[in-house]
Order: sequence, then C-alpha cells, then structure tokens
Amino acid sequence: MLRLRVLWRLTPWWARVLLVFAASRVVTSAVMLVFAGVEGRANGTATPDFFTFASNWDGQWYYRIALIGYPTELPVDADGHVTENAWAFLPLYPMLLSVFVRIGLPFPVVAVVVSLLAGAVAALLFERLLREAGLSPGTALFGVVLLCTAPLSPLFQVAYAEALGLALLFGALLLVQRQRFVAVIPVVVLLAFTRPSALAFALFLLLYLVVRIVRARRDARAHPLPAGEFAGIVVAGLVSAAAGFAWPAIAWAVTGVPSAYLDTELAWRAGYVGFGHLVPFQGWMQGLAFWLRFAGVPDAAAGALGVVLVLVLAAAFAAFLFSPWARRLGVELRLWLAAYAVYLFAVFFPQSSTWRLLMPLAPALGAFAVPRSRLWRAGLVVLGVVAQLLWVDAVWWRGPGDWSPP
Repeated sequence: MLRLRVLWRLTPWWARVLLVFAASRVVTSAVMLVFAGVEGRANGTATPDFFTFASNWDGQWYYRIALIGYPTELPVDADGHVTENAWAFLPLYPMLLSVFVRIGLPFPVVAVVVSLLAGAVAALLFERLLREAGLSPGTALFGVVLLCTAPLSPLFQVAYAEALGLALLFGALLLVQRQRFVAVIPVVVLLAFTRPSALAFALFLLLYLVVRIVRARRDARAHPLPAGEFAGIVVAGLVSAAAGFAWPAIAWAVTGVPSAYLDTELAWRAGYVGFGHLVPFQGWMQGLAFWLRFAGVPDAAAGALGVVLVLVLAAAFAAFLFSPWARRLGVELRLWLAAYAVYLFAVFFPQSSTWRLLMPLAPALGAFAVPRSRLWRAGLVVLGVVAQLLWVDAVWWRGPGDWSPP
C-alpha cells in the first residue's frame, strides 16, 4: 500500500487525470452495456453492440450530416411549419467524422473514438482550469473525478458533440484565465461551430471586462488593465458574438430562409407547446408549466407555478455563485457560470435534452470538490454513478414509442 501511494505521488498530473478518465470509462461502459441489453429485450431484437448503442438518437443526425451534409430546402409540414432537420446540429463534429466515414471507416466506431479522445482532452484541461483558479492539486484532481463520474459523463463516449464542445470551452476559459485573449479567438470560433455556446461566451467576456474595469478603477496597481488587454478582451468578445450568429447566417444563405436556423430549433419544442416564435426567457416558464400539467397540476396553477419555479431556480443558482465553495473557483469561472445560466434561461426550453445542455456548467463541480471529507467525496461519486444509471434508463435506451431524446 505504501509503495502504491509513493508511486501515485510520483505519477505526473496528466497521467493521473488520464487514469481517472480511463477508469471512469470502464464504469460508464458497463452502465451503457447493461441498458443496451434492456433495449434489445424491450424491442424484441438482438442486443445492440456498444458502438451501435452509443450512436443512438442525435448520433443518427450526425451520421446523416457526415454523409450528405445539410439540406438546401427546409422540410415543412402540411401547414407550412418547418420540421426537425439537420440545421439544428452544428457542423464541426460531423464534418470531422466525415473525413473518416468517407474513406470507409464505420461511423459508430469513429464517432465514439473521437468523443473519447475529446473527453480525455477535456479532462486534462479541466484539471488545469481548476489549478489555475487556485485549487490544490488534490482538489483539482477530485474535480476531474466528479467530471468523469457525473450523471451526464456517458456523453464522453457517444456520438454526440458534447465532449468536443467541452474540450474547446475549457481551453477557451483557460486562455482567459491566463489572459491570452488573442489566442482565445480561434478556439471560440471552433466552439461556435461545435455547440451553441459562443453568445454565452461573448456575454461572459463582457462581464469579465466590466469586472476588470471596476477593479482597475479601485486599485490600478493591484488590478491593472493595460490597453493591450482591454483591446484583446473587446476583440475576443466581438468575435465571439459574431461567431454566435454565423451559423444562423449560413443557414439563411444556403436555404434562402432568414429564420431557417431559429425555425429549425423551435421545431423541437413544437411537440410540447406548438409552433410559435422565440420570446427570450419565456421558454423555461412554458416548459415548466408543461411538465407540471404533465404531472397532473391543473392548468390554472401550472403557469403561475412555472414562473415561481424559474425564479426559485435563478435565486438558488445565484446563491450558489456567492457561496464560499464557489468563491474558490475565481472570478473567471464564476462569471462563465453566470453568463451561461443567463443564456440558458434566455433561449432554451426545458425538455429531456436540457440535461446535456447543462454540461457547460461543469466548472461548478470544482466547488463541490472543495470539501475534503472522505464521506462527502465518496458520496458524490456514488451519487454520480447512480445518476448515470437513472439518466441512461430515462432517456438513452430506446423503447417502443420513445419520444424523449437525450
């Protein structure tokens, strides 16, 4: 035992992270395989192999994009409403996969391998992110453990773009921590074409600039803001905002429909609340009201209760950001958490896919890694693995008539 402890202490930080990531993938693979068997039995078919099971749901959209790209004409229903189509999925991940698919490699295997590699990079960057925030090596490594055992960590090995998106996000946040604002620009552009986070990143940089200006005015010696850094933050923020609108503009240019991307996104919530227009911050209230009615709450009370729940969630999240544990994350990570939460509340609709849309809030896990109690830490890991089981059971395996994509 002593020899193992000495060996562990002599192991480089990056090797420790990769060992944690590899061990967690073994656990998650076992979870996935269990429910692959459940899917086979429920549908009366053979149990799908791991790669087929892991390329379920949106993986099929990515496969279609990798093979044939995006439609030049939007599909519509009998009433002329735009229906679900490939424009909802950003292009970097499927285009990367298409390089391998077009030379004959099987899509499910390539998709899982790319996600695994991206997940490993995300884990490495996450450890650096927490260390840069000031957390100790042990606390930062446990933050990686929480990331790798989190309820949504199966997404590190399925045909979804989340792993690649997290790797790019963590890289961009790390560059901001190190005040390398010019280097942030290409990373954020890549992020904008991987997962819808660029507008949130632009808001984050705006908040970050305001904080830097306020600190510099209070004490320029302790918190200087050189002209070069000011310009770098502004340019990076403007590029982030432009990148956030780039994909809707491309969809418009290709299809000839100015609202092509937005109409496509709204098609995914039409089954819940019908077709309509995007009204900022309305989606969460509508969505929670829908789920309350689904749970049996009367219509008259569901709307008002939905608003109350949104306000409660917002207040609870704000309280978390000012908690002693969250303060240990540093100003950059807390500002990102605030900016992304505002973005989520502004534009998204809570449904089964919303859980994975919470993944960019992963830096919050660093706060939960701060307490050193062994019971606390063991409990969090067990809770994460149990929640993986619940998530895969609830939304990943496909039964007859399944309508809840993850």
